[in-house]
Amino acid sequence: MNKLRPYERKVFYYETDKMGIVHHSNYIRIFEEARVHYLSEAGLPFPKIEETGILMPVLSVEAVYKRPLRFDETFAVYLKIDKFNGTSLHVSYRIISRETGLVCTEGSSSHCFTDTELKIVRTKNRYPEIYEIFARYAGLDFDEIFTD
Repeated sequence: MNKLRPYERKVFYYETDKMGIVHHSNYIRIFEEARVHYLSEAGLPFPKIEETGILMPVLSVEAVYKRPLRFDETFAVYLKIDKFNGTSLHVSYRIISRETGLVCTEGSSSHCFTDTELKIVRTKNRYPEIYEIFARYAGLDFDEIFTD
């Protein structure tokens, strides 16, 4: 298993609100950006998943805000797959300010695998190469997955 790089970027101005901090709704978008990055880093780019006819709809999402991010602040997102059974997965996220080293947001999302008709897909049976990559990282903690 290769160690992955966290998703990293600066806060864009349009993501901030009148108080000068990232609007809460944008953290959900950041989670998605990090998921796409994570899959690419793990050797399974999102377009490759979709080319097979698999979709990964979001079933739930949650965020806990601990410290605000501000315009132009650099941050990193770490994520891990807490649970994976071949038909669904649960992902945890941790957003850390690169400037302070503090955790800004923690969150999670749940997903399932479907075909284009939104019928559940068992990846272990139909797409073993996709299953293997998810299974390889499932259950590992942040420090086991990422290198800085």
